[in-house]
Amino acid sequence: MIQILLVDDQTLIRQGLKMLLMSEPDLNVVGEAANGRDAIAAAQALKPDVILMDVRMPEMDGVSATREIQAAMPSCGIIILTTFDDDEYIFEGLRAGARGYLLKDVSSDEIAAAVRTVASGGALIQPSITRKVLAEFSRLTAPARPTAEPAGPTAASSQALAEPLTDREMEVLRALAEGLSNREIADRLIITEGTVKNHVSNLIAKMNVRDRTQAVLRGQELGLI
Repeated sequence: MIQILLVDDQTLIRQGLKMLLMSEPDLNVVGEAANGRDAIAAAQALKPDVILMDVRMPEMDGVSATREIQAAMPSCGIIILTTFDDDEYIFEGLRAGARGYLLKDVSSDEIAAAVRTVASGGALIQPSITRKVLAEFSRLTAPARPTAEPAGPTAASSQALAEPLTDREMEVLRALAEGLSNREIADRLIITEGTVKNHVSNLIAKMNVRDRTQAVLRGQELGLI
């Protein structure tokens, strides 16, 4: 069972999340907190696997709580779950150590999937948020890029990867860089969603990264996208 701590200053939100998550056979809500300070105490007492953390809360905000919890309990996976897609919250939350960032308009299935991903050591960022993260990454790394033009995706991948990406995997990687979901990639490439998942798994393995976000960042470092 994956043990979950819910942190949100709105009781109704916590109750709704608890009801949705407890309906999953492998998920268990072990506690709740209404602010960041109480979240730290609850995390220390309950040792949850995953924390769903709101951002704006009284006494202590979710970013500050995330930073303190991660410093004391680095194995605990924290997912920022908020109504705000403000750049400041996104980057501060991820810098604080959050391994996920979701907006509250996602479905219950997506939240459950995110919890499982983070509990297994992965990271998950909502596609619309991924676009902002990648844009910021590109801005910060642009000055360090070599002035010479790269030799091309095939050459770059053959130099840095044990096994080069196929043409289809390159298409999927570029679509991930745009922040597209598996369904959107499937529609664009006219293939099934299951096939997309297989391509994503293959390129993640070839690039020796943990998740799709890291795959895109690695692709940018290599000049593949």
